[in-house]
Amino acid sequence: MQTIDKYNFKGKRAIIRVDFNVPLNKQTFEVTDDTRIRGALPSITKILGDGGSVILMSHLGRPDGKPQDKFSLKHAIPAIEKNIGKKLIFAGDCMGDEAKKITAAMKPGDVVLLENLRFYEEEEGKPYHLGENPTDEEKKAGKAKVKESQKAFVKTLASYADCYVNDAFGTAHRAHASTALIAAFFPNDSMFGFLIESELKAMDKILLAPEKPFTAIMGGAKVSDKILIIENLLDRVDNLIIGGGMTYTFIKAQGGKIGKSLCEEDKLDLALEILKKAKEKGVNVVLPVDAINADAFDANANTQISKINETPDGWMGLDIADESIKLISDVIEKSKTILWNGPMGVFEMEKFAKGTSSVAHAIAKATAKGAFSLIGGGDSVAAINKNKLADKVSYVSTGGGAMLEYMEGKELPGIKAVRG
Repeated sequence: MQTIDKYNFKGKRAIIRVDFNVPLNKQTFEVTDDTRIRGALPSITKILGDGGSVILMSHLGRPDGKPQDKFSLKHAIPAIEKNIGKKLIFAGDCMGDEAKKITAAMKPGDVVLLENLRFYEEEEGKPYHLGENPTDEEKKAGKAKVKESQKAFVKTLASYADCYVNDAFGTAHRAHASTALIAAFFPNDSMFGFLIESELKAMDKILLAPEKPFTAIMGGAKVSDKILIIENLLDRVDNLIIGGGMTYTFIKAQGGKIGKSLCEEDKLDLALEILKKAKEKGVNVVLPVDAINADAFDANANTQISKINETPDGWMGLDIADESIKLISDVIEKSKTILWNGPMGVFEMEKFAKGTSSVAHAIAKATAKGAFSLIGGGDSVAAINKNKLADKVSYVSTGGGAMLEYMEGKELPGIKAVRG
């Protein structure tokens, strides 16, 4: 397998799958967070520095296989040009004569941006236009039709370039044309970009060689969303900290009172099974002991504090309280390897943000003392950024779903396609 640092791009057109699925202002369509664009810069810089040219391809939003102005990548052009420090050439369609002419005429140093790949249903391989209530036969026929046309779609994309670089970790878990199929057209000239390389290195450090004690912090709303990663981590971690809404499924499973807190009633047995497995494997499970409760899911709700297993009727837990913060922070600060995925509460509301912010600061303290910390998942990353701690942790992952699936032990299609 080729590696980007050793590959010579001189005179070559490199097509890069980037993740420019960036947030846009709904009125002005300006990019409001260019983190993903900045993440692609090292790979772009390397290619241009070698004397190559760059073709950028990405998706933006969910246009469901048809062009829509609000999902056009043209809106990202000012932010991309600002970051790369030069003008780019925009192909207003990733298919067709315009794209072919533009890419064929590229000179070393040129940067071309193709229009949104998901303007074509062939990118995702899904038949979107089947009308109301399609039959199973229609669905099957539609999918077969898209799969057939997908071959021509990916062949056209590949024809623009001499080599392929996948640097979109956020979509690596999707078996899409630009992530899982195109690499086959470059059997000796496909590779990962620097961003994916760093993502894999960080996750493999966690999965394959974690320094002890290893603490995983799993937050968020549902046990069902995290069950696979929890089960995969039970053989590796020393401490498993559980927070967020899914806490209450564990609390109720153990006979606690949870008021009207979020709970997956059909996952109570699963929660007990996790606790049983953890005990058998010698894993220290840390559950919150107290909570800030609210009488409504509202930023201005009335609040009170109770023991986590004594939530009054009519109240719901929306954040961890001081005893839990101290308990959890102490465990984190004594750790040498830390994985964090999911908030401790409804941190989008300032009144319920303290628990999540405290975890972020505890991780930063542990990192300063030599721990390796990996942050992944949209909410955890948002919390790290909100607290201005991105440079105080070891690694912030750009791919929430992809990171989760990799940590669950799954083989990601976009990774397999390049690794072979």
